[in-house]
Amino acid sequence: MENEIHPIGPQEHRAIIGISVLAAFADGTQSENERAQIQQIVNGFSAEGLDATSVYQDVLGGKFSLVTAASQLQSPTARALGYEMAVGVCNADGVANEAEKKFLSDLHKALQLEPAATSQQQQSAQDMAAQPPSTGAPPILGTNREAELDQMILNAAILNGALEIMPHTLATMAIVPLQMRLVYRVGETYGYELDRGHIKDFLATVGVGLTSQVFEGFTRQLMGGFASRFAGGMLGGLMGQATGSAFAFASTYAIGQVARKYYASGRTLTTAQLKDVFSTMLESGRSMQGRYSGDILQRSRQVNLSELLPLAKQQ
Repeated sequence: MENEIHPIGPQEHRAIIGISVLAAFADGTQSENERAQIQQIVNGFSAEGLDATSVYQDVLGGKFSLVTAASQLQSPTARALGYEMAVGVCNADGVANEAEKKFLSDLHKALQLEPAATSQQQQSAQDMAAQPPSTGAPPILGTNREAELDQMILNAAILNGALEIMPHTLATMAIVPLQMRLVYRVGETYGYELDRGHIKDFLATVGVGLTSQVFEGFTRQLMGGFASRFAGGMLGGLMGQATGSAFAFASTYAIGQVARKYYASGRTLTTAQLKDVFSTMLESGRSMQGRYSGDILQRSRQVNLSELLPLAKQQ
């Protein structure tokens, strides 16, 4: 049957990871820091039982290609998921450039996918990545500014924790634009009008890789949420989703708080100070996440996929 759902096996897991690594490096511009983060992520998942390190080494050694991926992805389910993840990774730090678009086109042909089955996913990812940092929301100017900033940062962290629970690539993709928008709103509160380039540089300075963050979210979901959505079962994915949700909450909270300290200081913090503050705030976010797990779960039940683009504009 054409629409029959097939479980995704270990070989297909491995091939999808390989496609995601190829996508991450498709434009050839990833910094050494970003590459190191991706390798660290891969090593971490290998420790959890997913054979990711060997496929990463095969990609770097030129032993894993799109032809290899196509031969290892036997089911339509796995091929569709591999392409979805590649689209998300290529658009992680902005709309895919020409090299990334060519990679996606070559992947589409190699996997023998129907254009009608993939065009909506690609358009949604491009729309998400193209969202400008400005929100149209009024800056926080009242006498309770600090309390309002705290609440805004917490709300953003809860929302991103909720998105990581949702078993859909577009939900995971929405996390980075929402984090960028949070930085914009914090900077605006202190009188700074920021553009996308500045925000990307700020996040890179504190140690947040946009591509590696999306790559990690997708890989974790591959072990649970995405596979559950495609295969029709839980596949032990709840633990992976909970871990991803906790990190999305903590990292968003840390990003908001370090942005707050940076722009409140008149942008005088050094790179070392920014990294120290981010590390401290990340630990704070991790310690707080359990208190808001109920709010995160409730928020995940309130968000529909059709609302993700409007959410990215409003936050």
